[in-house]
Amino acid sequence: MNAKRVFDVLFAVAGLLFLLPVFLIVIVLLKLDSKGSIFYKQIRVGLNQKNFELIKFRTMYANSDKAGLLTIGDHDSRITRVGCWLRKYKIDELPQLINILKGEMSFVGPRPEVLKYVLLYDAFQKKVLTVKPGITDWASIQYIDENQLLANAEDPESFYINTIIPSKINQNLKYIEHHNLWVDLKIISYTLKSIISR
Repeated sequence: MNAKRVFDVLFAVAGLLFLLPVFLIVIVLLKLDSKGSIFYKQIRVGLNQKNFELIKFRTMYANSDKAGLLTIGDHDSRITRVGCWLRKYKIDELPQLINILKGEMSFVGPRPEVLKYVLLYDAFQKKVLTVKPGITDWASIQYIDENQLLANAEDPESFYINTIIPSKINQNLKYIEHHNLWVDLKIISYTLKSIISR
């Protein structure tokens, strides 16, 4: 087991134990706010193009994802009241600690994408699939307000495909070439700072 995996397991276990009260509060709020399951599970493409089920707290009304994979703006009508708050502070991402324990994800690595968009990658871009996906990365920090960028775009999906995805991939490829535990700690630190400052 390498240092990155040891770090992931230790801090995922510690995080789940420490955040248990937060999980319980979120579960109660979700149940009071809207009908539906507590968790939202979506198939994403992970290491070596292997599909896995990414886990989040549900932030949209049941079956809302059928209307489209992208959420547009901070007040997409499909997002619940509690969901808006969970998304703003990235609390909806916390259940991915379970994905880390299962070995499907790491704390830091390229954010996993849905198959629809991965199929658009060229051979060079697919290099991002040669490492474990993560909860955060450099691109997540830069695009922390991605939903608002999409809301301001004339054609949100085209903007996502032609501008955001290539930009994210470029940053992730640079990460793959130059990463270590110290870089991961920096990314985690900057991620927390960007969330707190929102």
